[in-house]
Amino acid sequence: MKGRLNCYFDAALLKRLDELAARRGLSKSTIVEAALASFLSPDAGEQREAAITRRLDKMTRAIERLERDVSIGNEAQALFIRAWLTATPPLPGEAQAAAQAKAKERYEAFLEALGRRLAKGQRFANEVSQDIDTTRPETSAP
Repeated sequence: MKGRLNCYFDAALLKRLDELAARRGLSKSTIVEAALASFLSPDAGEQREAAITRRLDKMTRAIERLERDVSIGNEAQALFIRAWLTATPPLPGEAQAAAQAKAKERYEAFLEALGRRLAKGQRFANEVSQDIDTTRPETSAP
């Protein structure tokens, strides 16, 4: 047996309830009853906590991926700088102006290439992972 209860709602809330009932093909009483049951449910707090936990877990995984990508980028840059500093001899004074002009040209080409890669969504970290996977020898079962 169901009891009767008269309630007053804000006009905007009542309009939203009407729209939801029409869209879902349910009665307003059914929707209000389900909402009230959910609100009064002893596990409603646990459901909210579980939803928050899922969101936090997703954010944690995203941050871990970001940390990994930044570490890869930092290591790659450090290796390049070390190799460049080790292999590049100092230039004599008369060659520096030409070298600086060539460096400016190369830097502009680098920025152009970087812009194209970013526009396409290519990522160095993905390439590194793919390169590592393709260079590993396949192990077969004995």
